[in-house]
Amino acid sequence: MLKQYKLKDYNFRLILLLVAISIFGILLVGSADPALQKRQMVGVIGGLILMFIVSLMDYSWILNFYWLIYILNLGLLLLVLVTGDTKKGASRWIQIGGDNGFQFQPTEVAKIMLILFFAMFLMKHEEDLNTLKTIVKAVILLAIPLALVIRQPDLKNTITIGIIFCILMYVAGLSYKIIGGILLVVIPLILIAFFLITQTDLEIIDSYQKERIMTFLDPENEEYSESAIQQNNSITAIGSGQLTGKGLNNNKVSSSNKGNFVAEIQNDFIFAVAGEELGFVGCFAILLLLFFIVYECIRMGRRAKDSAGHTICCGVASLVAVQSFINICVATGLLPNTGTPLPFVSYGLTSLFSLFIGMGLVLNVGLQNRNYYGGEKAYEHRIHRA
Repeated sequence: MLKQYKLKDYNFRLILLLVAISIFGILLVGSADPALQKRQMVGVIGGLILMFIVSLMDYSWILNFYWLIYILNLGLLLLVLVTGDTKKGASRWIQIGGDNGFQFQPTEVAKIMLILFFAMFLMKHEEDLNTLKTIVKAVILLAIPLALVIRQPDLKNTITIGIIFCILMYVAGLSYKIIGGILLVVIPLILIAFFLITQTDLEIIDSYQKERIMTFLDPENEEYSESAIQQNNSITAIGSGQLTGKGLNNNKVSSSNKGNFVAEIQNDFIFAVAGEELGFVGCFAILLLLFFIVYECIRMGRRAKDSAGHTICCGVASLVAVQSFINICVATGLLPNTGTPLPFVSYGLTSLFSLFIGMGLVLNVGLQNRNYYGGEKAYEHRIHRA
């Protein structure tokens, strides 16, 4: 297998982009909390090594165990509900190695495992994808892990996984007629749920989740003013950086970072650190790197040997794109606070390792293009939608 791979087919552009965005992450996490910089650096190095190992593993061989991956995913999500540590009313982490060990968040790994599972599942159902039986089966298979995620409770990752699933179904060739029909049903349901959450006392979601939504809708309300301070300070921090920022590790007490005016700034609001210390130039550079990472994933997906490889690449690309969009919108006040990390930049070793595993899979898909088959025509993704 390894002898058939060719060095020229290895996507070094993607690796350089990942190294560059990870360096931004190390610097920004170090500025937000110097005590975490070394761990972030170790995480990046370990993630790159893990990515390289995964990139040499044939993804087609891995997909042979797609049902095992699905069951293992359910097992991890069940484990976190039974033995997970509870913080701020949520049980999302498993403590490994006692008090001196580290925490593991299964939901981050679940995103990659579900992408792998549905890549194989959708390829096996290419011919009957647009039948009611296949669609219902896919939705049920998604609903089981989603129920475990939302039980933690973890609304942000429930939404993220749901969006990625929709993208995977679209990429696999779901008919426009079915998409339109689903939207006609889903959009009214979302509007009804939104009305019930914001205008009634029904406990559809947890109280802290409702508070975040209400804070976003009515930040001037005294009842939610305390919750709005964090997001308002994030917006102020980004704006205060202007064009070039105040500089990394500046000692200005008035800054939102050094003055501790924004909680979880090393994770959920890392973009506020970028805006304040690196300015518009630094923020634009981060956005550009994330854009090209997503682009490279999609580009390799279009040259994949089969639809499963194409789905894996698009799934990982959508994961990076969706999480980036949510994190930056939260930091800039365009969405309610969700606690979503910025890929490769925010502190969080489980998220970091999971993303690098995803990128390793993308690199392996790229290795198995037309050159891998000695010049034969590679798989070309063509969808005929009704």
